[in-house]
Amino acid sequence: MKEKKKKLIKKDYKKAPLSKVHLRVMTAIALGQFTCGFALGITGVAMSNAAKYIQISDMWTGLIGAGGLIGLSSSALIGRISDKIGRSQLLMSNMYVLAVLSLLHPLTTSLSLTFLIRIGIGLMMAIDYTAGNALLTEWLPKGEDSKRQSHLLVYWVLGFIASYLTGTYLEGYGAHTWQIILAAGAVPALFTALFRSLFPLPPSPGWLASKGKIKAANRLIGRILGRKWGISRHFKRPKKSGQTSWTILFSKKYLRSTLVGGSFYACQTFAFFGISIFLPILLQSMNISNPKISGDLYNISMLVGIFLGIYLFNHLSRRFFLISNFLLSAILIGTLALMPHASSVVKIVIFSIFAVILSSGLVLDYPYPTELFDTKVQASGVGTCITISRIGAAAGTFLLPILTESGGPALAMLVCACVLFAAFFICLIWAPETAPKYQKQTNHKK
Repeated sequence: MKEKKKKLIKKDYKKAPLSKVHLRVMTAIALGQFTCGFALGITGVAMSNAAKYIQISDMWTGLIGAGGLIGLSSSALIGRISDKIGRSQLLMSNMYVLAVLSLLHPLTTSLSLTFLIRIGIGLMMAIDYTAGNALLTEWLPKGEDSKRQSHLLVYWVLGFIASYLTGTYLEGYGAHTWQIILAAGAVPALFTALFRSLFPLPPSPGWLASKGKIKAANRLIGRILGRKWGISRHFKRPKKSGQTSWTILFSKKYLRSTLVGGSFYACQTFAFFGISIFLPILLQSMNISNPKISGDLYNISMLVGIFLGIYLFNHLSRRFFLISNFLLSAILIGTLALMPHASSVVKIVIFSIFAVILSSGLVLDYPYPTELFDTKVQASGVGTCITISRIGAAAGTFLLPILTESGGPALAMLVCACVLFAAFFICLIWAPETAPKYQKQTNHKK
């Protein structure tokens, strides 16, 4: 009898080797990240093009640029919905909706309607940011989750760069060019949606188990990975207590994590999105010769930064990476702001180094907030950090064209430098170490 019982004991599915299902989920989420990067980046070049044909104020330029980010600020709410109804259901439909919304752009020249469409697109992106991230980490084997999360930024940046190239070189539609540029976001969205339809995303075993559906979770794992694998023991005794209140994130236990996660993310995205989305406007106002080539160089620097960030993520402590990244980024953009009469070559070199450094820090955006919270509040904690970050991103995107118009590029970059310095001080004082090997070293010293 004992031997039979032993045979019935299933191995933890989180210890299973990488298989086809893991690759399928990773590909689906990576395509979603590419689409999100494209959908966010396309706005700046579209608005720069629109200014050639229509009267558009700095306020409307900023609002439409921030529209997608305003929609993304719903991530905390989307995270809670995902916790209630599951991840895969939302992810199987959101990209179709994003494609349809993108295709509405050529049908209207109304700036207010364009702004509302961008918010709707941001809502669809929020599903990939929250439900997509959760599904990926809940399927990936233990040890692969943080590493693969850091790789997601590569696909996001590739989408962002693709949007810049598309918007810069898409021509020949006259006064409708800016609308066609915005509609281009439908292409990667539709491709992603079709991939998810042809290779459906499986439900999350962890989510099923957290709802008390242990048998359903085990059947799902057995069907996909094999009968010897089953749900983690952690999920076999789900607590029957009431739902954890969102306010617990601001209790004494989690306040530091919430403040650090939200602040570092918000300050970083304030500078990154403000500068990157309106890169054509900023380069033009800096009197840089041939802004197209300069923009391409900036985007290449951003991609180099992501690969550098992945290397540093695996070799530095999280705390040191954060602190040094914000300090160097602030010094570089601050230096550029204080050198308005420098030559174009000097400006491009400093700006490119800044792009490498700032974008390398983006690698921390997915894994670090996840590591700040324990499993009890992880989904709500990460969703809240993303929401706070999108408020910062929307603020940067809204303010940059206004600041550039009123005080020139120097003022816009100086404000970005101040925000990055603020993040440096916050992380220097409060940021905890979350990398397992460095936590062990700290514990041994104690």
